[in-house]
Amino acid sequence: MTRLAARLFNVRDGELPIVVAGLALFFLLFAGYFMLRPVRETMGVAGGVENLQWLFTGTFVLTLIALPLFGWLASKVQRRRILPWTYGFLASNLLVFAAVFALQPDNLWSARAFYIWLSMFNLLTISLAWSVLADLFSSEQAKRLFGLLAGGASLGGLVGPLLGTVLVGVIGHAGLVLLATACLLGSIVAATYLQRFRDRHPLPADTELPRSRPLGGNPFAGASEVFRSPYLLGIALFVVLLASVSTFLYFEQARLVATHFTSRTEQTQVFGLIDSLVQFLSILTQVFITGHLARKLGVGVLLVAVPLVMVVGFLWLALAPLFAVFVVVMVVRRVGEYALVRPGREMLYTVVLPEQKYKAKNFTDTVVYRGGDALSGWVKRGLDVLGDHPALAMFIGAAIALVWGLTGAWLGRQQRKRE
Repeated sequence: MTRLAARLFNVRDGELPIVVAGLALFFLLFAGYFMLRPVRETMGVAGGVENLQWLFTGTFVLTLIALPLFGWLASKVQRRRILPWTYGFLASNLLVFAAVFALQPDNLWSARAFYIWLSMFNLLTISLAWSVLADLFSSEQAKRLFGLLAGGASLGGLVGPLLGTVLVGVIGHAGLVLLATACLLGSIVAATYLQRFRDRHPLPADTELPRSRPLGGNPFAGASEVFRSPYLLGIALFVVLLASVSTFLYFEQARLVATHFTSRTEQTQVFGLIDSLVQFLSILTQVFITGHLARKLGVGVLLVAVPLVMVVGFLWLALAPLFAVFVVVMVVRRVGEYALVRPGREMLYTVVLPEQKYKAKNFTDTVVYRGGDALSGWVKRGLDVLGDHPALAMFIGAAIALVWGLTGAWLGRQQRKRE
């Protein structure tokens, strides 16, 4: 049975404790976030679908403010303390939102503020969790285990929206925020265990820059590192193209849900059910397919498969713009991103320096991603204003997805050379 489990999940002797801790870290983080994600979508629709591009722009501005603060923290505190301090501060923010929702549940400006804040929160917290894993796992371990660990994220993403769908009518939005805060604090405990395990079983690189020492440098080092490295710049381009594809589909999702469902509770439940389906399918792919693909075919296949499928999906939508077709394309895109693209993206960082794993990676995952969101949001809105031409937007999306796939293929080759 042990050998069978090892073949199925690619786990070797002595790795079970860190696998369980990594699964717990992602499960708790994603369960909390995905409880709040349907709430965020509801808050976004409340302000009007025609105003979503302003929320995307506000998220980008907030990310620009948050990045130097995170960069300063990463420069000054021990590497092992970056995640607990960041998550602790964000948990205090969630408590404030819980109080506001309890006292003023229908306030439009607090709804917009929560949408913008959570859109920054999810990228920062998820990016930081993957930074820790890229720091604590070798490149060889990453290929075998990152897909499995991403399964913990999908399991949390499955449980979170189900809890949100069931509980929102009982405890309200304020209660969901409090429950998500408890999950975030639990993820700190899991990350702390991971650090202690690696202290007992250090990697060779730990002797060069111990995790008990700060990274040093300046708060803006992440941006300068990206622009100095063709490899990191390629990852940034990959993320911009990913964000653009996601944004085109996201706007269509918001428009369709707002058209078919009118009450906030119904909208939250619909978004939650879609999230549940996506996470269930993602788990199956991550646990049984991702690790084997990466180990046998390399990282490149994880980065290319989804963009090529999305080229076909956008063309299908252009020719058959039906709600059922859109749901299929959206679910396939998100499952592919969670199960293949995200683990593949994180494997790219196992062959860079520690400062790049935290600062450059965070810059790309937050500022670059949200910048791509904001830009593509305004492009999509411009197409809507010019006229009702959904097919044109889908053809543009197909072109973007094609360039996205070519970029992924180049990154896969570069990762192999660095490894």
